[in-house]
Amino acid sequence: MYEWVKALHVISVIAWMAGMMYLPRLFVYHAESPVGSEKSETFKVMERKLYRGIITPAMIATWIFGLWLAFGFGIVDFSMGWMWLKAAMVLALSGVHGWYGGLLRKFQNDQNTRPHTFYRAINEIPFVIAIIIVIAVIVKPF
Repeated sequence: MYEWVKALHVISVIAWMAGMMYLPRLFVYHAESPVGSEKSETFKVMERKLYRGIITPAMIATWIFGLWLAFGFGIVDFSMGWMWLKAAMVLALSGVHGWYGGLLRKFQNDQNTRPHTFYRAINEIPFVIAIIIVIAVIVKPF
């Protein structure tokens, strides 16, 4: 059963990360679109479906399978620093997820005030967090 849970965890993480890196790209193009335009309304639908239909369920699945791995099989050594680093980064990524949700609501309500360059910059945040998680899990530096 361990291998199945691990596989489902990795699949969930991939879906979550893909969405977390794509949503800010949609924000970039949305920020360049005039409010009320057909293009802007299309981006609203795309962003909402991505966030609610893919990213949020993938995050929930990642947490469920991750916690199952951590506590269900007795194989995680919580005295190791890498595990705490990974946990901190997963919490950070979850916070970014929530922040993206707030940005999404601003776009949905035509209240975005940030330029497209802001969204280009924040697009990198999930990837930097993913790099730290992968290094922590694979290399186990401490």
